[in-house]
Amino acid sequence: MTKVGVFISTAVAALALIVTPLATAHTGGAAGTPSTTITVKGGEFFFRLSKKSLATPGAVTFRFTNIGTVAHDFKISGKGTPLVSPGKSATLTVRFKAKGKFPYLCTVPGHAEAGMKGTFTVR
Repeated sequence: MTKVGVFISTAVAALALIVTPLATAHTGGAAGTPSTTITVKGGEFFFRLSKKSLATPGAVTFRFTNIGTVAHDFKISGKGTPLVSPGKSATLTVRFKAKGKFPYLCTVPGHAEAGMKGTFTVR
């Protein structure tokens, strides 16, 4: 292998070591903090969450699956998924730092008004 080939191989390996922790960091809470995963199914014009509340503040990963026939998204606490095509999924991790009621909705015009909204509670 040439010096250039060795350099490229080393650079790729180093980049993999840097990128891997970054890619997994968004799917859970801070180091040592447990994270809750909640499945969210959405379609015309509803959301169904596997849990609608959290016992104590902490990190929650919402796994949104669009079971409808048009694109939808899921937004809560200032964060949201991109538009998700029918049959596709996206994840969103939110760290709730305090107790409270947090509205969620689909931001596609008219969808929240048609029923794609609700409230998530942190006790």
